[in-house]
Amino acid sequence: MANVNRRSFIRSTALTAAAASLPARSWARILGANDDIRAAVVGFNGRGRDHLRGLSGLPGVRITALCDVDSRILEAEVKRFKDKNQPVEGFTDMRKLLECKDVDVVTFATPNHWHSLGAIWAIQAGKDVYLEKPVSHNVSEGRRVVEFARKHNRIVQVGTQSRSSLTGIKEAVAWVRAGNLGKILVSRGLCYKRRDSIDKVDGPQPIPSEIDYELWCGPALKLPLTRKRLHYDWHWVWNTGNGDLGNQGIHEMDVARWFLGVNELAPRVFSVGGRVGYIDDGETPNTQVIFQDYPTAPLIFEVRGLPSKTGAREMDSYKGAGVGNVVECEGGYVTVPNYTSAVAFDNNGQQIKDFKGSESHYANFIKAVRSRKHTDLNADILEGHLSSALCHTGNISYLLGSQKSPDEIREAIKGNKDTAEAFGRMGEHLAANGVDVAKDKLTLGLMLKMGPKTERFIGNAKANELLTRPYRPGFVVPDKA
Repeated sequence: MANVNRRSFIRSTALTAAAASLPARSWARILGANDDIRAAVVGFNGRGRDHLRGLSGLPGVRITALCDVDSRILEAEVKRFKDKNQPVEGFTDMRKLLECKDVDVVTFATPNHWHSLGAIWAIQAGKDVYLEKPVSHNVSEGRRVVEFARKHNRIVQVGTQSRSSLTGIKEAVAWVRAGNLGKILVSRGLCYKRRDSIDKVDGPQPIPSEIDYELWCGPALKLPLTRKRLHYDWHWVWNTGNGDLGNQGIHEMDVARWFLGVNELAPRVFSVGGRVGYIDDGETPNTQVIFQDYPTAPLIFEVRGLPSKTGAREMDSYKGAGVGNVVECEGGYVTVPNYTSAVAFDNNGQQIKDFKGSESHYANFIKAVRSRKHTDLNADILEGHLSSALCHTGNISYLLGSQKSPDEIREAIKGNKDTAEAFGRMGEHLAANGVDVAKDKLTLGLMLKMGPKTERFIGNAKANELLTRPYRPGFVVPDKA
């Protein structure tokens, strides 16, 4: 193992652009059926710990490298592997890691703003990729990951684990789409997940000394830290996160789209919501309804970060789901309450059928790495891109909107019964939490038209600007593969 110390963790590791952009096949290893697959994990202060557990339990897989810009976290994990007599090399700069020839696959559990660029760099370096959701921070860069994966024949699995519920959710999808409950009326995603205030600071905060902030920011703007915590609360600011719609919600957005069987973006989208119930340094909405106007049936998504009522610990639920899905059809509905099961009911609420079962999402990834067939993946990058992009377009509508009174919002959506119904329940939920939406007004987003094939908005230049972002020199997502 290379000599790993704190100084080596935090030293600058500038890399030439040429090294980072070598053709993918130049470093790719041809795997034999019995060869070990050597894995690296980038970012493990959160979801990355699950990557470490999941990969470590698979036969024929060895973790050979770790990367994190937080030297304290990296040092502890390298030591843990060393103590188990499993030497790994530690890096703070993923570009240095990607130079390693003893790494075949790289998994990414970084903040959202790093997902696409990290994946593209890994693909260019000849690695296969397991990429946490959302696959992108914006629509454009997600499409670039798809293009790079296809161009260089790389395997890219997305961390939407519900896709590996083969005898559970997948069978329920097939059963519904076969017409067993009649026509789908609305495919609903729910993210009722408690999100408390992140507090409010009175000025820029110091960056923890163990963090290489230049690398932490990467493609995002390098802004002062104006919140209490650097870690995790990046989800709730637009520069680095996508709110709970693009955090937890991407899982349920993916399942909602799966039931509809649509493989492109919706031709119309709008959102209504706000950050209400407290005043803090967060920017993204904690309460939101998103309408994706698919011709098959509307996809309605609901985000609630406040509890069922003031002072409560429990969250709301809708037809048996809190963080999940409800697919409403002419002859009943299907509730998906978790990542591994689904239950079908008739219109009287009587259970008709249940579906259960899942396989290892990591094992499926490794299977496809060996077969070299992206069609073997349960959650291919294209699926992840489309579902992530639906979250982004909903947020773009919100960002271009303006605060309106409840009456103005009701008037604007009165012709859309599904959204009006969801908005009505949203109002009841907020009232139960002491939120007066006549005073703390919600934001009514713009109704945006989208070209599903082009993945660009029609007739709105400002919306199209938000399909990408300004990138910092050295951290630019290419505009084409």
